[in-house]
Amino acid sequence: MFYTIDLLGTIAFAISGVLVAMHKKMDLFGILIIAFVTAIGGGTIRDVIIGNTPVGWMQDMNYTYAIIGSAIFAIIFRKNINYLRTSLFLFDTIGIGLYTVVGVEKGISAGLHPIICIALGTISACFGGVIRDILCNEIPVIFRKEIYATACIVGGAGYFLIEMLPIEGDFVFMFAGLVVILVRLLAVKFKISLPSVY
Repeated sequence: MFYTIDLLGTIAFAISGVLVAMHKKMDLFGILIIAFVTAIGGGTIRDVIIGNTPVGWMQDMNYTYAIIGSAIFAIIFRKNINYLRTSLFLFDTIGIGLYTVVGVEKGISAGLHPIICIALGTISACFGGVIRDILCNEIPVIFRKEIYATACIVGGAGYFLIEMLPIEGDFVFMFAGLVVILVRLLAVKFKISLPSVY
């Protein structure tokens, strides 16, 4: 289940990277690079921080195949998924939900404090998008008023709360990921944002 969630997060983020790169009118090489950094950027930073090297995607070619396959899929079916704002938002939201629980679980496996696990989940979920946005000359979503990293923190905290209930481990993953996705969707729908300091 954990492995499947990790791969699904990789696919979701790779597609979101392709959508941004196509919007910026990049060539095929640029699209592939943005797909890669979006999909594996946060996980790479997470693994390096906890000393899990070589990082996960370097030891398992399925991640590389998933990214390349997702990029090809997104390019071929771009007319079907190129309702850009909606598609990018949905794939990005699914990605952060899945990657948050993966990061939290990696922290638990490393025997870290729950607060550090939540931080790792947030890094896993957000920093691929940060790298993508910087390379595409955009202000990263995490630094805007939108509820983004906050959704990851809420979902990460929810993971530990849900774990206290008599629920099987696989469902803990799913519920925590859904918390992230729902918080992000509701925040956008009802225009909830963090206060700015001007």
